[in-house]
Amino acid sequence: MGKGTRGHIRGKEAGVGPGRGRGEDKFSALQSVERALGPERELLRLLEGYVRGEEARLRDLRRFYNKVLSLHKGSAAPVGNPLLAYTLIKRLQSDWRNVVYSLEASENIRALKDGYVKVEQDLPAFEDLEGAARALMRLQDVYMLSVKGLARGAFQRVTGSGVTDLYRPSQAFPLSADDCFHVGKVAYDMGDYYHAITWLEVAVSLFQGSYGEWNTEDEGSLEDALDYLAFAYFQAGNVSYALSLSREFLRYNPNNKRMARNILKYERLLAEKSNMTGPEVTIKRPNVPHLQTRDTYEGLCQTLGSQPTHYQIPSLYCAYETNASPYLLLQPVRKEVLHLEPYIVLYHDFVSDSEAQKIRGFAAPWLQRSVVASGEKQQQVEYRISKSAWLKDTVDPMLVSLDRRIAALTGLNVQPPYAEHLQVVNYGIGGHYEPHFDHATVSSRGDGTPTLWRETEGRVCFPEIFQLSSVEAGGSTAFIYANFSVPVVKNAALFWWNLHRSGEGDGDTLHAGCPVLVGDKWVANKWIHEYGQEFRRPCSSKPED
Repeated sequence: MGKGTRGHIRGKEAGVGPGRGRGEDKFSALQSVERALGPERELLRLLEGYVRGEEARLRDLRRFYNKVLSLHKGSAAPVGNPLLAYTLIKRLQSDWRNVVYSLEASENIRALKDGYVKVEQDLPAFEDLEGAARALMRLQDVYMLSVKGLARGAFQRVTGSGVTDLYRPSQAFPLSADDCFHVGKVAYDMGDYYHAITWLEVAVSLFQGSYGEWNTEDEGSLEDALDYLAFAYFQAGNVSYALSLSREFLRYNPNNKRMARNILKYERLLAEKSNMTGPEVTIKRPNVPHLQTRDTYEGLCQTLGSQPTHYQIPSLYCAYETNASPYLLLQPVRKEVLHLEPYIVLYHDFVSDSEAQKIRGFAAPWLQRSVVASGEKQQQVEYRISKSAWLKDTVDPMLVSLDRRIAALTGLNVQPPYAEHLQVVNYGIGGHYEPHFDHATVSSRGDGTPTLWRETEGRVCFPEIFQLSSVEAGGSTAFIYANFSVPVVKNAALFWWNLHRSGEGDGDTLHAGCPVLVGDKWVANKWIHEYGQEFRRPCSSKPED
């Protein structure tokens, strides 16, 4: 039996330490997740010391056990020997008490607990566990991943034609029953019974496979998983299966009165509905947020940026780009035209490995949860999971050189207030940015520091995205209405015009950052405003331009 089952009305779990709030949102950037390795290494060192101490204590207990056991061997106890009689009395009056009430065990565990308290403030909060669990659900949805496969450490896509490997890691990292239980529990607490059921079913199966065993680190048990799963099915409208799972629960915990009452309730509901006919209840995936373009967006993400027929279009080409700039004459940029309307270009090797590494290093200490504009405010949202930082060109001469390169390539003024400072973004677990426009998401106070867009500065007419890292799978940029996606290409710059020359937003530039499936995605954005560019990108005589 597990650690006990709880009622169906469950509140949100508290954080792991006193006074813990949302913490740093560690799940929203891989850089923050990586920093959590340090505290775990310290906990490993403490646990190693504890295990060594316990092993020595247990060896000594085994010695004591063998010594006493040897005295009980034989047909008659030799209590006639006064020395043995004395040691028997001493053992029973003193030795056994010292063994039972030994302080060695408590001293060992106290050292471990004290060490844990010292690093506790650096550990992820419960909100981070929630965020990481939601990330797994997001990857499950967008890439149509099998939860059973994820539990085995495999990234397998489930389609009508079968199961295919979407990505094959060099080493599989399977999930435990308790790992799956926690994901299902997070979904359950959110009222998301679609995901709760898929994860809790796998948890139940894994718990059943190891029933009778117990892992010290586990919080959940088979009874807990059955408890949550039964009520999730009830909430989803499948009363008959909720009844079946509740009866199975009582096989393991026959004295649970609450579950017995649930069974009576389910039986009564089924009896009342026995004469009623209706469609069979199907559990559908929730559409939150309500994306009209969800199917297109996810379909593009599932290509992982691989669309061989797209590059057979004759009007697309590759070339060396100088933009008639003397700065680029001796070192032109390798340009790959990906799309014509809207005009989307990929510039290969626009930044070097050393520049990308420097930019990541400069930004890492200043990363904060990315926000989006909401009216007159900025807020954190579930549809954008990343952290970002802003770098002024005074940080390093390399950034001045990068700005000069961007200005030469675009012919635009890239200095504040006509452009923002460089924005560096690190995506989190399953990090993504759902379909959006960049027309008016950023503005400045005049010094390049981002605020909300104001009419005096103009909308963002030109974003340039620099890929500062490679990823193993996922993370493509999907253009929804253009119907293609661009994979992450390390050190490349992705460019398109947000606005027509008339200043009107280009509705065809709706795009998204697909969830990162495996890897650590870093990008840098250069946002350039329309005002201040009037003579550099003048209006056209054709309204459609």
